[in-house]
Amino acid sequence: MHNSTPPRWKRPKSNLFLAAAFAAVTPAAALDLTSLSLGDPHLNTLPRSTAELNRIAKVTAPTRDFTGPEAFEMNPAGSATVRALDDEEAFSQHAANLSFEQELEFKLGNGLFKKIWVFSPASTRASDGLGPLYNARSCQRCHIKDGRGEVPEDPDYRSASMFLRISIPATPPLNLQTVNDYIGTAPDPNYGGQLQDFSPPGLTPEYRLHVSYTPRKISLAGEESVTLRVPSYTAAELGYGPLHPDAMLSPRLAPPMIGLGLLEAISSADILANVDETDRDGDGISGRANLTWSREFNQIMLGRFGHKAGMPTLHEQSAAAFSGDIGISTPLFPAAAGDCTEAQTDCLAAPHGDRDTRGTEIDQANMDLVTFYARNLAVPARRDVADPEVLRGKAVFYDSGCTSCHTPKFVTQRLADRPENSFQLIWPYSDLLLHDMGAGLADNRPEGRATGQEWRTPPLWGIGLTQQVNPRATYLHDGRARSLIEAVLWHGGEAQAARDTVVQLAPSDRNALIRFLESL
Repeated sequence: MHNSTPPRWKRPKSNLFLAAAFAAVTPAAALDLTSLSLGDPHLNTLPRSTAELNRIAKVTAPTRDFTGPEAFEMNPAGSATVRALDDEEAFSQHAANLSFEQELEFKLGNGLFKKIWVFSPASTRASDGLGPLYNARSCQRCHIKDGRGEVPEDPDYRSASMFLRISIPATPPLNLQTVNDYIGTAPDPNYGGQLQDFSPPGLTPEYRLHVSYTPRKISLAGEESVTLRVPSYTAAELGYGPLHPDAMLSPRLAPPMIGLGLLEAISSADILANVDETDRDGDGISGRANLTWSREFNQIMLGRFGHKAGMPTLHEQSAAAFSGDIGISTPLFPAAAGDCTEAQTDCLAAPHGDRDTRGTEIDQANMDLVTFYARNLAVPARRDVADPEVLRGKAVFYDSGCTSCHTPKFVTQRLADRPENSFQLIWPYSDLLLHDMGAGLADNRPEGRATGQEWRTPPLWGIGLTQQVNPRATYLHDGRARSLIEAVLWHGGEAQAARDTVVQLAPSDRNALIRFLESL
């Protein structure tokens, strides 16, 4: 039976264990981990008393009762949760707890998120500056209806949702050399940090992405089977010479946008409390924190955004996407030519859009609107939380050990300047840490402290509405999984035991697990 053994839930590590786990990160004089774990300089936080911390620990402890839904489980984003729509707009609503003035700010940010940028020079000077090399003309072209992107289906399809990141081995920069296990990389000298497949007339695009698949059949208990597709990626039709001989490529598909402000509002201390780099408790799970340099705050910070947790804040993540994906300069990334390299002289010489008092192609006021929009895209309410099969699937999820990485609950910090994100009980089903997912999912390209086999645990909230929002959407960092069961079966490394448990489940329990995931 699915509940014949106690659930394999994982308690957060103690503060003493946290200190031990990070003792080797850097000499104390070089990097104060206490300030990193408790400071959260990107948030205007209010202190939490010991009594409040104890209360939070009690409410966020994983449940051991699967006879009914937990209190507030239907509202995964707390008071920010919205009604789950039954159409493609399910991920495009603003948080339910915004004020009237904030709703206006959200709508202005939405306009910028959807804005179609054009090449310079153009009569619409507020919209020019695209590229010159780029992957998409708007944020919405990657994050389709604020959800996941799409994988190209044939060699002639140019994807605005998927691209190849590229880097070469290098010495870590001086400001990160104190971080233990930091893996140095640098952009490719010809192609920069990612490959762009679009360009204006007269300028050669960098490449065309080719994706092909080889089928792999997986047998499941109960005489069932699932066919996975093993991807192969080719950077074809290179426009600027060969790649560096040591170039490392990683396919990336645009992730969903919902609930990001709430993830940003989780205390770094709460995230770091689940770190167990040497697996001292022997459960096979060794979550690690990615540390990165913040351009925004000019210091080392905890990474929490991106497929490998390489970005510390939403503002920096958004600004980097404007630069790399669209070729739009921002105050944080002011290069007018975006990701163009010194070797791409025609790209550098092309017209750009920072011709007036804005200084950059999108100014700070508009970046603030885009960031506010990204922070407050709402998480839809859970469906069928009391359904017996969903509850059975929830028990399977816990019993199989999935919550060791997909941490169900957090309480966000008290924020003086962001009441809409403040002190909310949220259910993202992610620890936001790095985990070794095995050779099958490896991209063999490091990012910060993340190795070529490590990925950040993706949040699961809203995952059941993925293909309602975009019927062409698929799962995992590169979209190889066409269904939730395929995504589960790709798990390896630290998740191998949980994956193998799912393989051996009775079909009824496996179906219940998928029903639970579809309810999120």
